[in-house]
Amino acid sequence: MSDLLPLFPLNLVAFPGEKVNLHIFEPRYRQLVNECVESGSTFGIPTFLDEKLPGYGTEMQIMEVAHRYEDGRMDIRTRGHRVFRLLDYENPAPGKLYAHGQPHFYPEPDAAPPIIAELLEMVGQLYKLLDAPMKFDPDLPQPFSYQIGHAVGLSLETEYELLTMQQETERQLFILSHLREILPVIENMERTKKRISMNGHFREYGTLPF
Repeated sequence: MSDLLPLFPLNLVAFPGEKVNLHIFEPRYRQLVNECVESGSTFGIPTFLDEKLPGYGTEMQIMEVAHRYEDGRMDIRTRGHRVFRLLDYENPAPGKLYAHGQPHFYPEPDAAPPIIAELLEMVGQLYKLLDAPMKFDPDLPQPFSYQIGHAVGLSLETEYELLTMQQETERQLFILSHLREILPVIENMERTKKRISMNGHFREYGTLPF
């Protein structure tokens, strides 16, 4: 049982280094969390996609049980560690309410390679267009691709594809390709919004060489 990982499938992608807060209310996951807290063990969040488990997920460590409710529900704070690929799983695990599975773990990310300059520039352009504060820090040990994975407009399917990539440079190039596609669209939308907002107002036009 020690080489099997308790599973908490969710319709989301959790990245290594990411902090994920969860409200636990189903009896099977209350059992899972209580056992992990008692033993200090980890559990896995495999991504549930298109009504199935395609296989990849992230090992999670429970950092804190923030609140316990009288009816047994809990609020927990977790943090992602290693990416895994499920080789097999059993639902439910023998004698348990929750599922478990046999994972193949990939190494936990360590010092990431430098950030591709064009990617950093395009992420800055995106946040400027959206008029949103930038929530990443290039100096953090968490790989840059995982820091921005949820914040560049990727779909759940493409976030999952990002999770399956093992090299940071590959992940950065993947996000860069995505931004090259969507930034012109967003820029055009912003220009359209400005033109609409100016409709009906007095405008000064420059002199044309005509």
